[in-house]
Amino acid sequence: MSASSTQRLTAAALDSWKQVLGRIDQILTSSSDEDFEREVAPGRNRVRYLVGHLAAVHDRMFALLGVGERLHPELDAEFLENPDSHAAGSHSAAQLRAIWAEVNAKLTAALEQLTPEQWLDKHTAVSDEDFKKEPHRHRLSVLLSRTNHASFHQGQLRLTR
Repeated sequence: MSASSTQRLTAAALDSWKQVLGRIDQILTSSSDEDFEREVAPGRNRVRYLVGHLAAVHDRMFALLGVGERLHPELDAEFLENPDSHAAGSHSAAQLRAIWAEVNAKLTAALEQLTPEQWLDKHTAVSDEDFKKEPHRHRLSVLLSRTNHASFHQGQLRLTR
């Protein structure tokens, strides 16, 4: 693949990432604090849980992609290691909005600094030996999967409107 082809593909992937984040931003901007307690469907995750979950997953991308240190590892217990308990939670809607914005702004800025060639380097969860066997386990594949993940949850968030 030529350098210009790689550049176009990585730019398209990053644009898709930004588009999905922008759509979620629009939902969160138009949501009240009370809306954060709404369930996607009866007995399912609440908006607050989905926002915290996405922020935690995106926060983990710093280390996974080797682009920086995590900002909010404290989110893991509540939003990754346990299902939505429908309890009050340790973060307010305002705090979750701020964490979401902070993580994604800093992560996106770091991602924008990667060269097209760096996108095709392995991510940190794969060994050199495994990467030789599975060269598709690169940073770009992580971005694509996390964009898809965020897009899925964006659809759930829309169900609460």
